[in-house]
Amino acid sequence: MMKYILVTGGVISGIGKGIIASSVGTILKSCGLHVTAIKIDPYINIDAGTFSPYEHGEVFVLDDGGEVDLDLGNYERFLDIRLTRDNNLTTGKIYQSVINKERRGDYLGKTVQVVPHITDAIQEWVVKQAKVPVDHDGVEPQVCVIEPSATGEQKTKPTQNSVRELRGLGLSPDLIMCRCSAVLENSVKEKISMFCHVEPEQVICVHDVSSIYRVPLLLEDQGVVSYLSKRLNMPIETRPRKMLTKWKEMSDRSDRLLEHCSIALVGKYTKFSDSYASVIKALEHSALAISHKLEVKYIDSAYLEPNALQDEPVKYHKAWQKLCSADGILVPGGFGVRGTEGKIQAVNWARKQKKPFLGVCLGMQLAVCEFARNILGWTDANSTEFDPETKHPVVIDMPEHNPGQMGGTMRLGKRRTIFRSTGSVIRKLYGDAEYVDERHRHRFEVNPDLKTHFEEKGFRFVGQDEEGERMEVIELDDHPYFVGVQYHPEFTSRPINPSPPYLGLLLASAGKLQSYLQKGCRLSPRDTYSDRSGSSSPDSEISELKLPSVSND
Repeated sequence: MMKYILVTGGVISGIGKGIIASSVGTILKSCGLHVTAIKIDPYINIDAGTFSPYEHGEVFVLDDGGEVDLDLGNYERFLDIRLTRDNNLTTGKIYQSVINKERRGDYLGKTVQVVPHITDAIQEWVVKQAKVPVDHDGVEPQVCVIEPSATGEQKTKPTQNSVRELRGLGLSPDLIMCRCSAVLENSVKEKISMFCHVEPEQVICVHDVSSIYRVPLLLEDQGVVSYLSKRLNMPIETRPRKMLTKWKEMSDRSDRLLEHCSIALVGKYTKFSDSYASVIKALEHSALAISHKLEVKYIDSAYLEPNALQDEPVKYHKAWQKLCSADGILVPGGFGVRGTEGKIQAVNWARKQKKPFLGVCLGMQLAVCEFARNILGWTDANSTEFDPETKHPVVIDMPEHNPGQMGGTMRLGKRRTIFRSTGSVIRKLYGDAEYVDERHRHRFEVNPDLKTHFEEKGFRFVGQDEEGERMEVIELDDHPYFVGVQYHPEFTSRPINPSPPYLGLLLASAGKLQSYLQKGCRLSPRDTYSDRSGSSSPDSEISELKLPSVSND
């Protein structure tokens, strides 16, 4: 019988319910259970596809092309699962499904109301979606962690008022997770226990820790597993949990890092780090794998443009100082013309100075534009997204894109990329695979008709789609690491299994890429996690996973 765990919050929006929900799922999964997760959002939008990154952070893309809340990225990374678009439930989706039923006549002429029709639709959706397998073994989940979102406003009521409000809805909390900067004193726990009518062991302290990998360990140390075992009436194994050993090793390694590696992240949404949440996580996973502490230098690409020297000279020089001092350069995805010339300036610097470079989605397209302008001599080369009248359209609109409608009209979700070159660096980083399946989110593509002009000059399209019509991966000859990918590899990066393009960027930036490739992309024993630290799939061994890493020679 399916068990449901509801994680709700009542103090401040954005204080970490997503991490708590992910951590609860992680410790249950470490006990051998199959766990899924559902996020419920109150907005009327059908999905997160048209949200502003400044307001909501990044849009996370799933295998099936679902554009969803970034919390689903946390669920996937913590639990190592593959979710679908229906794991993110919105008010818009529910109302749309109910209205569609009404139009079909499913309600037999009844007056359709919030209660019972909308409330029933929510319950039916959750019950149905909770049964969808999300693990690689295809087994139906046993536990579903549900996170209903706040409406986004700041909430100032203290803990006992939040609990009182919950009781007013006929619900009693089983566990109260208290976010705090330091460990809660016993007197405070007892006070919360008394005023909220729960036992002291039901008050869990979630204090600040050195890394989010420590949160599942923190919950486990306070007896959350044994409590949930009793409350859910589920026989949970008490054997040493291999998966949590892995998390402890990751946390310990994270705390011990001494060597630093800096990456310049050149984008247009740099004022709000959640806009690049998965990109930052992918960089962190790769840095951890090679035992380096990551430093991200956020650069607003608009300040790299020549006109910024007149308009904002201080910001212009600061931006260029950050770019020039970074060990590697990353240009992530994005939309719109603002800041694109600055990104092209960053690409130009990386190419000329032989700085390790990774371009993702738009970043790859702008690398194509930069090369066309400065090496092929096509000075007006551009994407038709930014200059529809350019005489050298090196990036063009895809045929299936519907410009009349914005939502859900991109090339979305998991697509296959075939490697056309056996000697490419990126193919080696993927374990010499013949193809990879990665997630996409784009409306424009490299113009395939101009491919030969680039390849004659050493700018190679080493990965293409199955038909050979879409350019998916670029590499530049005679450069330490100059790679562009049309897909978004950050969406499938995991703490124990970093994304290969990001790993390559970190390796090259730390000066370790060549030695790593010469060793056949093999691990040094001291950079692996121990055999005691099982993978994130129930009952499987860590030895089945290949964690890319290098020795510190």
